[in-house]
Amino acid sequence: MRSFAGERELGRGELLDAPLHWPRPSVLELGLGALKGVGPKTAEAAAAAGLRNVGDLLFHIPRRHRDLRIRELGSLEPGETATVLVEVQGPQPRPFRRGRLRMVSVKVGDETGHVRATWFNQPWVASKLIPGTELLMTGKFSGKGFAVREWELASSAGGEGAGDSEHPAQESPNSPRQDPQSSALVPLHGATEALRPAQIRAWIEQVVGWAPNAIEGLPSELRARRALAGVGDALRAVQLPDSIEDVEGARDRLGFEELFLHQALLATRKRTHRTARPAPRFGKPGDLVSRWLDSLPFEPTGDQLKAFDEIEVDLDGGEPMQRLLMGEVGSGKTVVAVYSMLRSLEAGYQAALMAPTETLAEQHAITLGRLLAEEAIPFSLLTGSTPAPVRKRALNQLASGELGLILGTHALIEPTVRFARLGLVVVDEQHRFGVSQRRALDEKGVEGMAPHVLHMTATPIPRTLSLTAYGDLDTTALHELPAGRQPVDTRLVADEQRGEAFEFLRRRLREGRQAFVVCPLVSQSEKMPGKAAEVEAERLRAGELREFRVGLLHGQMHSAEKAEAMRAFAAHETDVLVSTTVIEVGIDVGNATVMVIEGAERFGVSQLHQLRGRVGRGEHPSQCLLFAEEAGEMARKRLGAVVESGDGFKLAEVDLELRGEGEILGTRQSGLPRFAVAKLPDDGPQLFEAQREVLALLSRHGSLSDPALGPLLDAAHRRFGTGAADPIPL
Repeated sequence: MRSFAGERELGRGELLDAPLHWPRPSVLELGLGALKGVGPKTAEAAAAAGLRNVGDLLFHIPRRHRDLRIRELGSLEPGETATVLVEVQGPQPRPFRRGRLRMVSVKVGDETGHVRATWFNQPWVASKLIPGTELLMTGKFSGKGFAVREWELASSAGGEGAGDSEHPAQESPNSPRQDPQSSALVPLHGATEALRPAQIRAWIEQVVGWAPNAIEGLPSELRARRALAGVGDALRAVQLPDSIEDVEGARDRLGFEELFLHQALLATRKRTHRTARPAPRFGKPGDLVSRWLDSLPFEPTGDQLKAFDEIEVDLDGGEPMQRLLMGEVGSGKTVVAVYSMLRSLEAGYQAALMAPTETLAEQHAITLGRLLAEEAIPFSLLTGSTPAPVRKRALNQLASGELGLILGTHALIEPTVRFARLGLVVVDEQHRFGVSQRRALDEKGVEGMAPHVLHMTATPIPRTLSLTAYGDLDTTALHELPAGRQPVDTRLVADEQRGEAFEFLRRRLREGRQAFVVCPLVSQSEKMPGKAAEVEAERLRAGELREFRVGLLHGQMHSAEKAEAMRAFAAHETDVLVSTTVIEVGIDVGNATVMVIEGAERFGVSQLHQLRGRVGRGEHPSQCLLFAEEAGEMARKRLGAVVESGDGFKLAEVDLELRGEGEILGTRQSGLPRFAVAKLPDDGPQLFEAQREVLALLSRHGSLSDPALGPLLDAAHRRFGTGAADPIPL
């Protein structure tokens, strides 16, 4: 037997003397009311912050650690942040102003030197800085001065004692209370207005001894091979560390375990879903698909052909396809979707396409009408606005099997919608649907069988996010653009260039082209200032574009009005379409060559990229003009990235770095995991390693519930809050 994570052989005596510990996970389920200093109101405030029991506390990982090891002034280097114990040596200061800043400055020193310490926007500090007072200060040393970030009284020249420094006006809310002569790394936890970091720290000091009761999620062989400490030791090290090296090692270990356990849950769900019910076998492609491919006025791209091949394997494997098709704006995802649906029809099954909005569903109907014109394949559109007679006829034909292809919105999952032989479902912009909504359509398959499902998204998804948000799906990516797609020249327009930009737009319109003008709001709002589509359309009709026909489209319009606005623009009965982001996906007008985006700083990188993808679809050069109002540093980075790159997958990585994994899809999904330790995309390499380890264990053991793997799945379910039989929400 070798020592844990080491090479030294352990002797018999050492093994016999080694302490034994049997974890008791139930200890971590104790409510916080069992702790000293936690009353009912405090426990309620803690629960609101997600801290309901001892386990929640232990896994509430500090945001950072403050180094309170006291340094001497004479040892500091310029630019260094440190904690010093000093005495006020100058006269009691008075607050003064420098521009907008209110400042307090006083001479302080220790045995090794002196420096002028400065507080910013804390004028009340001056009354405490009596000559002879000892201060414990943390801040940045510049060589000429010391900018104080956090501080507290170590002693008072007026004989007030350290107890006086407990007054909230005399210290930062995050300042720790401890003996100023001690050396320590003090954890700083995320907190709320009702729950101070010092309270959380005090509770953790009470429970950190119970950390060994945490369930060990990593199999022993994996821990030994990767030289990873036990979960209890890692929790103790990250909560109350002895050194910064301990913190880094513990974070790495806990972050890897977190990603590993989540990947284990996804892998288990993927396998369970595929083996729970069989799926129809579609056999080999037949004449219908062959004739349709021959009728297309273009050659499919290499990526589309590869997607066809991957889908073919899924459709004849006997297990339900669960594939995510993501692609560049205009990369031809609809063609792949139609291919899949035709395969279902020729195999004797029905197919359904579900979109999140009526506008997108209606646009799909137009596109399918064009793509299927040669084969004259009938299909129906079912939305909340479908007239009752049309709806009744479609429902009857679906139930009888007479109608093979249906498009629609959430209306497709209503109980009144019944299919005779549903074999395949396409879910477009699938991240806009909840888990239960997607499952409802899945349940409408042939009794005892599950339909194949193709999920589509127009948002290219970085690999790191794909593994966490869609780790239970197979993925296919379309990078290539069809022949004829024009690159879009994107420019950021300054205020003083607005007149010149609209003159450019008018020239393009006089040449016979069309344009979009996108606004962030539907109507004017005092609470949310910015360009509103309704107001801007009227202004342009009377102003810069008065010689042209200006249409209006937004999500609050009646469906008939929206359909008419899109029809008129597609027929070139209007020259300019002023719109909200309702045109983000699905609108395809080849003659539109200019995209104007007002308030561009309000949109994310991927959303801007999708919006400009509405132009460049014809034979003419296309431009995207970004008009930004006051833009902060983050917004400037987003806009700069969109100007510099036309690669949607590259921009998705930028979006992930700037906004985090929860916002990359344009909306935070309720089920997207919130990792306590791991940070994406920074921990991408650990994520890929975690997935590799999980797949290797599956290959070796056949199931992650193998007793040889220990309580792996139990730890995973406890960590992510789901019961053993529940699906993992994503």
